[in-house]
Amino acid sequence: MVAQDSPVVVMETSKGAIKIELRTDLTPITVENFLRYVDNGYYDGLIFHRVINSFMIQGGGFDSGIVQKSTYDPIKNEADTGLSNARGTIAMARTGVVDSATSQFFINLVDNARLDFQDSSPSGYGYTAFGTVIEGMEIVDEIARVATGSQRGYQDVPLEPVMINAVRREN
Repeated sequence: MVAQDSPVVVMETSKGAIKIELRTDLTPITVENFLRYVDNGYYDGLIFHRVINSFMIQGGGFDSGIVQKSTYDPIKNEADTGLSNARGTIAMARTGVVDSATSQFFINLVDNARLDFQDSSPSGYGYTAFGTVIEGMEIVDEIARVATGSQRGYQDVPLEPVMINAVRREN
């Protein structure tokens, strides 16, 4: 059930719509960052560039030519909130640097507890889960099943692009 004050976004993909409830109560910095990209139309026309079945689907950084789009500055990692990287949650992708998340996100296909906050070390800090798919998980699962390969030096790239046509606030 969606809390009245929880933002909900609809991600229109080339496979169908995914509706996501965002957790401003636990991850205010992350949600504000994500919504800034949403409100500016940043994700429109990008792709899911990394798809690993039985793990996650990742998007929010590359166009269909596998060209990376420029981003805003990185944000503080909020993985220590107790929100788990469970199946159906959306989380921020990042580099090995704890506070390096910008625009890229992933949706967990399975419970990925190993991605949760473990401790304050760089290897144990985890990835910030900041929302949950509330409709369209079957679309996420369909994306997870696409054929992938190597493109432009990247692994696990869908051979046929899976587009993010638009991401908009519902409320």
